[in-house]
Amino acid sequence: MYGIVDCDNAYVSCERVFRPDLEGKVVVVLSNNDGCVVARSNEAKALGIKEGTPYFQLAEQFPNQKIAVFSSNYELYGELTSRVVSILSQEAPSYFRYSIDECFVYLDGTENIDLQKWGENLHKRIKKSVGMPVSIGLAPNKTLAKIASKLAKKFKEYKHCCIIDEDYKRIAALKWLPIEDVWGIGRRYAAKLQSLGCKTAYDFACHHKDWVRVTFNNINIVRTWQELNGEDVVPNEELAKKKSICTSRSFNGMIADKDTLRTHISNYASRCAEKLRKQNTVASIVGVFVSSNPFREDLLQYWKYDEKRLITPTSSTIPIAKAASEVLDKIFIQGVQYKRGDVIVMGISPNSPIQQDLFDINAEQIEKFNRLDKVIDRINRCYGSETIVIGSQQYTQKDGKGKADVFANAIKHDFKSKNPTTRWSDIIRLK
Repeated sequence: MYGIVDCDNAYVSCERVFRPDLEGKVVVVLSNNDGCVVARSNEAKALGIKEGTPYFQLAEQFPNQKIAVFSSNYELYGELTSRVVSILSQEAPSYFRYSIDECFVYLDGTENIDLQKWGENLHKRIKKSVGMPVSIGLAPNKTLAKIASKLAKKFKEYKHCCIIDEDYKRIAALKWLPIEDVWGIGRRYAAKLQSLGCKTAYDFACHHKDWVRVTFNNINIVRTWQELNGEDVVPNEELAKKKSICTSRSFNGMIADKDTLRTHISNYASRCAEKLRKQNTVASIVGVFVSSNPFREDLLQYWKYDEKRLITPTSSTIPIAKAASEVLDKIFIQGVQYKRGDVIVMGISPNSPIQQDLFDINAEQIEKFNRLDKVIDRINRCYGSETIVIGSQQYTQKDGKGKADVFANAIKHDFKSKNPTTRWSDIIRLK
């Protein structure tokens, strides 16, 4: 039996942990640079606020409506959801963290346990210990568990835990679920299935396996069909495997200066390196993409991607940021107002063993980078992200008084909440 524990409206729920006055209120969380809505409370959804709504349109579309707005605070979200995972590690025989707000659990050896009661008690413990509401789905495979969690989230009758353990329950769930909401069916395949008459998951599951194989010629779609029909075929290692890691953002304003653009690219490269280290992997390719603002047709339009292959795969910040900077030198052209930048690392493999090259950095340099990364990661975990950064990550524009403003032109977050669980400066003070 598999389970998935899904944090309800995760970003909003994290903000509400330290703002209980927002329970029952309309709350939204914005994307990087306060661009558009990426998370909504149930009240915001009921009001009609759509995901992706630009922030500046909220006042126009919902006049005289009180809306609590927050900038994305990933440090807070990551820390609180990690507390949820910590509880799961105590309650489940084994688990795998799938995303920032979702975690699979494997319930082998629980045949004599009342799983409905187990799920309800798990929800209560997480809500009491962390303040985070969760929905739990249990089923014989991961795809059906995802569907069960949607049902637990949608219908209060399940008491936050839904189990699909009988065939009649599976069929009823598939008839309820639109095909575009099936885990493993992307937007493009959902549109194709709808054009072929598959409006629900049940419509798709009723087709013959040979039809699925011939129509799509895609192993992941075939696996999804098998799981909808009750088989357990998605390997656990497929969930953990990432073929690439990308950090991308639109800038706060537009950038024409190469050094300022380099600072952003170095920051994105640093975050990619951090993610590689967290999953104990290394990358052999560093790619960079930059583009102008496609909505400003009055300006010069330009977009360009290039990449560099690393002789020795690495997860260290300095060589990855250096490679990204070298790629930027190749694709940057003067006179463009840049609006977006992406850094993507590819060719990902386990961090041991690493094949070294005779003419590349030696083992002593690799060990030096590894020690430096460990120290920086430890300091940033203790004192907050970006407490320590490499030199190329620092913003050094002048402020209005002629003094260096180290983080000028950084990410815009005018509505960012505090981080009382990770920063001493933000610790809660009781009156």
